[in-house]
Amino acid sequence: MSAADRGEDAVTTMADRPNYERILRMFARFTAVGYLVYPVLLGPSIMELASKMPAWWTPLALVVVFGPGIALGAVTFRADPRQTRRIAAVAAGSYLVVVASVLPLWNGDAIANDDAVWLAGFPGLAALAAVVAVPASVAFAFAYMAVACVGVQLVNYVVRDDAPPDMLVPDIAFAIMFCSLFVGGAVMAFRTGRLLDATTEDTYASAAAAAAQQARVEERERFDGLIHDSVMATLHAGAGDQPHELVQTMATATLAELDEIRDEGAGPERDWDTGAAIDFLTEVARDTDPDVRVAVGGGPGDRIGQLPAEVVRALGAAQSEALRNSLRHAGPQARRSVMVSVQATGLDIAVRDDGAGFDPSEISPRRLGIAVSIRRRMARLPGGWAAVQSAPGAGTTVGVGWQRR
Repeated sequence: MSAADRGEDAVTTMADRPNYERILRMFARFTAVGYLVYPVLLGPSIMELASKMPAWWTPLALVVVFGPGIALGAVTFRADPRQTRRIAAVAAGSYLVVVASVLPLWNGDAIANDDAVWLAGFPGLAALAAVVAVPASVAFAFAYMAVACVGVQLVNYVVRDDAPPDMLVPDIAFAIMFCSLFVGGAVMAFRTGRLLDATTEDTYASAAAAAAQQARVEERERFDGLIHDSVMATLHAGAGDQPHELVQTMATATLAELDEIRDEGAGPERDWDTGAAIDFLTEVARDTDPDVRVAVGGGPGDRIGQLPAEVVRALGAAQSEALRNSLRHAGPQARRSVMVSVQATGLDIAVRDDGAGFDPSEISPRRLGIAVSIRRRMARLPGGWAAVQSAPGAGTTVGVGWQRR
């Protein structure tokens, strides 16, 4: 089941819901601004009703109604969004409590018919506070709005002087429809935040699954290459007519590679400085073919800086496979050389022999030596490349390299 299908319960933990939480804070601050502005706008109506109520009621009602609403803006700057929801719930509840207290404490003196109870000026603002308090429940938001509008309009109808009875229902309907614009907008905004977070979560999960699958494919290809490069090549050489010294050298190098793979899980791979990488490539080349000539060209060894471990490993493996191919196919009299070229932004290796050569277009793509162990291995490496140049009777040059991006 996707995150979007998990419904309202999916938003109860908002630490990993950044869009939802951001919308919550935005609407809480918007509501707090309203609680700051309305006391100023409703000043005349507040004074009008104050004369009809006990002296203590108006100051207390102003504090109870507007205090939590103003505090709502301040708590949005705290890290925990649950505090915002708690204060919003207090603001929404306080409004209904004060509305309910008007008629029991009213002294009976009516206010002018063209005026209104000041609480009737902002039931929608209190409803917004209710949405912030319980953002996951659409039913609660509209139920609270309906109760607030009906309650305050009933109070307004009772305390006004000669209020027309036929205007009560239209006044309630107008209040509900007007407030619905704001409440509906808030509900849709929170729903958008939930869907956006759910989509983001699903996207990350899909990306992680795809990355895991790609990692499995690459690991499988790596072991395919290892089996071909080292194990099968050594067994093939041992079963054929290759010199004993060559078979011994290949077996020793194969065991070293297996030990290296075994030890890779012992800790995180470190980057290589250029000098250490060249030493490693030289050692790998001579482990594969003790008679190979290795030369280093280019600028100073420290110009590249640090080389990623996977780059050094891939270059070394591709270089070794090129040498093994030459040992098997170039002929017994072939001479081999490795040229490591250091550049400011990368490193290139050319493995050359003057042996029998071959026609690259006639090599089957199913041959793992060139397809997987050299070309595909370097293609998987960001910035990596590989090229094979050969012709019958003209020797072979295998080039591999890496450029920093």
